[in-house]
Amino acid sequence: MPAPSVAGMKWIACLALVLGICVGGAAVAAVDPPPGDTIVDVTGDPANGFGIRHYDGTEEFPPTHSEARAECSEYHARVRRARCLTEVRTWYRDLGDLKQALDWAHAQ
Repeated sequence: MPAPSVAGMKWIACLALVLGICVGGAAVAAVDPPPGDTIVDVTGDPANGFGIRHYDGTEEFPPTHSEARAECSEYHARVRRARCLTEVRTWYRDLGDLKQALDWAHAQ
């Protein structure tokens, strides 16, 4: 079987490019915007407080880690205090992970 000519290779490359653009454009056009409450950015850290920005433009600023722990200490029951501290620790750990993931995704 003879090797394809240069003109034939260019034709195949152009066809592949056109198909890629058409299929890729259709895939992008078919994607709906995310729900408004989708988190698009997290700034800050546990010590100074986080800022959470949503797709719809709303923002949240949860208390700092020490403020949240202080609120947990106001519970009188030991079990409720421990549960609150665990939730705070988990929440701030997850916010840190989410911030790292969003930073990585935005850099791509």
